[in-house]
Amino acid sequence: MAATERVALFTEPACNHNNAKSTKARKAGCPKPKPGGTSGGCAFDGAMITLVPIADCAHVVHGPIGCAGNSWDGRGSLSSGPVLYRHGFTTDMAENDVVLGGEQRLFDTILEVVERHSPPAVFVYSTCVTAMIGDDLDAVCAAAAAESGVPVIPIHSPGFVGSKNLGNRLAGQALLDHVIGTVEPELTTDRDVNLIGEYNIAGELWDVLPLLSRLGLRVQACISGDARYRDVAAAHRARATMVVCSRALLGLARGLQERYGIPWFEGSFYGTRAMGDTLRGFARLLEDDELSRRTEELIAVEEAAVAVALEPYRRRLAGRKAVLYTGGVKSWSIVSALQDLGIEVVGSGITKSSDGDVDKIRELLGDAKMIKEGSPRELLRVAEQTGADILVAGGRNQYTALKGRLPFLDINQERHIPYAGYTGMVELARRLDLAIASPVWEQVTRPAPWDLVGAR
Repeated sequence: MAATERVALFTEPACNHNNAKSTKARKAGCPKPKPGGTSGGCAFDGAMITLVPIADCAHVVHGPIGCAGNSWDGRGSLSSGPVLYRHGFTTDMAENDVVLGGEQRLFDTILEVVERHSPPAVFVYSTCVTAMIGDDLDAVCAAAAAESGVPVIPIHSPGFVGSKNLGNRLAGQALLDHVIGTVEPELTTDRDVNLIGEYNIAGELWDVLPLLSRLGLRVQACISGDARYRDVAAAHRARATMVVCSRALLGLARGLQERYGIPWFEGSFYGTRAMGDTLRGFARLLEDDELSRRTEELIAVEEAAVAVALEPYRRRLAGRKAVLYTGGVKSWSIVSALQDLGIEVVGSGITKSSDGDVDKIRELLGDAKMIKEGSPRELLRVAEQTGADILVAGGRNQYTALKGRLPFLDINQERHIPYAGYTGMVELARRLDLAIASPVWEQVTRPAPWDLVGAR
């Protein structure tokens, strides 16, 4: 990828806070790079977690085997069919390949993968090593595609070019340039829609699809949870697009609108209110009065049912306080879900949140604490200061909560429990109640017997 193309990715016309920046500030990207920041994901990792959930494709990492190993299974995306995406393919470059070049090795690897597994397409990811030695990824992929008869898509995402967020955008741009529009769907309807930024974490997509189906909405392409290559390639025939992860793939939604005239909106599947607003968003974009009527009927039925299911949990959770430390869209969408349960969110992390995300958090929380630094000491200090009853965060903060004798709920992409949709809302309430009401907290916060001896 040319330097001018990479620079263009730092400009996002659909992003208000990006447009407000100077050219110099825009090149720095959304999150400010800090020492040790790569532990949160590099551009290569961002591209991988965006595209690997396309389940029937082969994903080849062109670089040392460590790059493939460290990025494998970084996101708990599930598939209802093909499992080829669970295979890790790499060119396993060694010192000799760095000296002599790895192009022939990559060419042979692609052909072997196609011969053994017959994928509908192969995605090839560059890494820091192969980018620095100058391997011509485009030429090799074109030659391998001509030889094998299978589309081979180059993903220029070496880790050193930027953050995980930039890698997401590089992946989205690759889909626009090389995949979307290359296949015509066998069937089209007036209610075909795309989902962008939905990765089917723990099978969450499967709780949402039945709701869309009841409205007559057909998901043409989900990018990229439980996706199939042909469906993604035919995404240009959809009538509307929903962006679930607004921070990562906004450019992809804008590109679909500019190239194919597909309108889009941002939404969330977390929380009762957000779910209803999302369903209304589809009806609004499709400008279908009958769909709007059916949508309101469905929302009324589902909200009545979920209200009954949530009633015992709301009684137990009402008035509880939570510190939320996650990133991106979850930093505000989970706030809405917690508030629906009567939980007061007394602090929310904004380390990985864009300015737009922060604005939404402020709109929901008002004067609640904004946590910029997520060190264990800071999280526990905020929890103690605010009287929080639970820490809702990613798995890496689990031991922070346990050491602080604070209930914990894992909300990030590594989890194995779905929280999306109306059924996911009930499961979220159940898990929060289990965590907070566990009898272990009474035991671990009780003074030890030997401490009481001296007090007598």
